[in-house]
Amino acid sequence: MTNVIDYLPGETVLHRLNPVAKLALAACIILATFLAQSFPALVGLLALTLCMGAYAGSLERLLALLKVLVPLGVLMLVLQTLFVRTGTPLALGITDEGLASGARTALRLLGVALPLILMLTVTKLNDLANACVEVLHVPYRYAFTFTTALRFVPVFSQEMNAIMEAQTARGVEYDTRNPIKKLRLMLPLCVPLLISSVGKTDACALAAEQRGFYLRTRASSYKRYPLRALDAGALALGVALVAAAALL
Repeated sequence: MTNVIDYLPGETVLHRLNPVAKLALAACIILATFLAQSFPALVGLLALTLCMGAYAGSLERLLALLKVLVPLGVLMLVLQTLFVRTGTPLALGITDEGLASGARTALRLLGVALPLILMLTVTKLNDLANACVEVLHVPYRYAFTFTTALRFVPVFSQEMNAIMEAQTARGVEYDTRNPIKKLRLMLPLCVPLLISSVGKTDACALAAEQRGFYLRTRASSYKRYPLRALDAGALALGVALVAAAALL
C-alpha cells in the first residue's frame, strides 16, 4: 500500500538536492507562510509548493493530502468567522475581519502541511538521517528516532486497517455517517493498536541493538553529503521567500 510520504524515485533538481537543503527549503516555505499576511502571498506560496510537487512527480500525493486538509481548513474558516467579532458587520454576525482571518488561517493550514510532505517524497529516509548527522551534527540516535517514526506511520496505518477489517468481519459497521458514532467505534481499536505498536517497537529496538546501534558515530557513514552550489541556490530561494513574505 502506497503511503503519502513514501519516496518517489526521480532525477529532478529537488531529488538531487542535499537532504538538509531540502529540509531548509521546506522550513523557509513554512516560515514564509506564517509570516505572510496578504492573500496573494499565501496563495502564491501554496501554488509554488504544488508546482514543485508537479515538477517532482508527487502532485498526486499532495492533492490526496489536500482532500484531507480542505475539510479541516473549512472548519477553521467557520470557527474564525464565528468567534472574531471585530471589523465591519456583513451578515448573520459575520464581520469582514473574521472572514479574512478565517481565510488566512485555512490557507496557512494548507501551506504549512504540504512543503514538508513534498520534501519527504523526494528524499530517502536513510539519506535524511545520515545528512542530518553529518551536516547538522545531530546525534545519530535522534536522527534514527525521527526517521523510524516516519517509517512506522504506514505500518500503523496498515495495522489499523487490518484491525478494522477483522472487526467488520464480526459485524461492526464503520461506514456510518454519524461522526460521534464512528468515533465511539474507533476508540476501542486504540488498545490493540497500542499493544501491537509496543511489540513492534520492542522488536525494532532489539534488532537495532544486535546490529551495533550504539556504536554508530558521525564518521560511520560510507556516503558523504557535501553542500554544493545547487544547495546554496535552494537556500537563497528559501531566504528570499521568507523576506518577501515578511514585507508583503
